[in-house]
Amino acid sequence: MNALAACRVRFMRSAILALLLAGLTPHLRAGETNAVPPKTYQVPYRLTGTNHVLVRVKINGKGPYHFILDTGAPALFVSTAVCRKLGVKPDKQGWGTFERFAIEGGVVLANAKGRIEDPFQLEGMNGLGLAGVELHGIIGYTILARFRLSFDFTQDKMGWTPLAFEPPAPQGVEGKAPPGLEALGGIMKMVGAILGRKPDPQVMLRGFLGMGLEDGEDAVVVKTVLAGGPAANAGLQAGDRIRRFQGKNVRFVADVQLLAAKLAAEETATLTITRSGDTQTLRIKAGKGL
Repeated sequence: MNALAACRVRFMRSAILALLLAGLTPHLRAGETNAVPPKTYQVPYRLTGTNHVLVRVKINGKGPYHFILDTGAPALFVSTAVCRKLGVKPDKQGWGTFERFAIEGGVVLANAKGRIEDPFQLEGMNGLGLAGVELHGIIGYTILARFRLSFDFTQDKMGWTPLAFEPPAPQGVEGKAPPGLEALGGIMKMVGAILGRKPDPQVMLRGFLGMGLEDGEDAVVVKTVLAGGPAANAGLQAGDRIRRFQGKNVRFVADVQLLAAKLAAEETATLTITRSGDTQTLRIKAGKGL
C-alpha cells in the first residue's frame, strides 16, 4: 500500500469513528449546553408588618441577624452596631468587607462588600417597631442581582438561584439621605420612644421541624419529610394530613406557618394527623434553625 492509499484509509477510519461518536452524542439545539443547572437554594423568610421580606443572616459566623430585602437599595447595608460587634471597620468611603455573609437556607457569599451605616429607613422602622424585631441591615441590588429570586407567598421559603452575573459597583453611594429624610429617621425613633414601642432586640433561634407542606382539598398535606430531621424522627410521613397544630384547627399551610413561627428550638410541636383513615397525635421536638 502506497502512502497516499494509507492516508485515505486513515481518513476513512477517522470519518467512520466520528460518525459513530456523533450517533452516541445527544443532539443539542441551538443555545443548549450540557452544563449542570445551578442549585436553587430554599431561603426561609417572613413578611414584616410592613410587608417587607425579612431573612436571617450570619456574618463571619456570628448572628443570626435580621435583614430586609430591598431592590431599591443600591447595595448591602449593615448597621454600625453589628459591625462594632463583628470588629469590621469602614474604610474612608464607608465600605466594609464581610468575609462570610451566610443567608439562612445555604446562600453563602465570600468577601461581601457593604455599606457600614444606619440608613434612615432602618432607624425609622426600628424606632416604631414596625418589623416586630430589630432590623440589622438591608440586602440591596449588588447582592440580589446575583440571583434569580422566586416568590410564592403561600410558602415559607423562596428560591434563590445563582446567576452568572456580577453587578457593577454602585456609583455615588455616600450613605446620606436628603436632610429631610435623614431627620425623619430620628423623628420616628423619638416618636417610638414616646409611644413606648420598641423592636424586640432579642434574636431567638427559630425552631426547625424539617417538613414540607402543601394545601390539600380539606387539610394540610405533608409533601416531604427531611430524612433525619425532627419531623421524621417523630414518625411524620409524606402524605399525612395535618388537622390540628398546637391544639388549634388548621386548614391551610399558612395556618401552620403562623403557629410554627412561634416555636423556638427545643420546644415541642403537637400535631394531630390522619393517616390511612386513622387519627394520630405526634409530638415533634423542634431543632435549631440558623
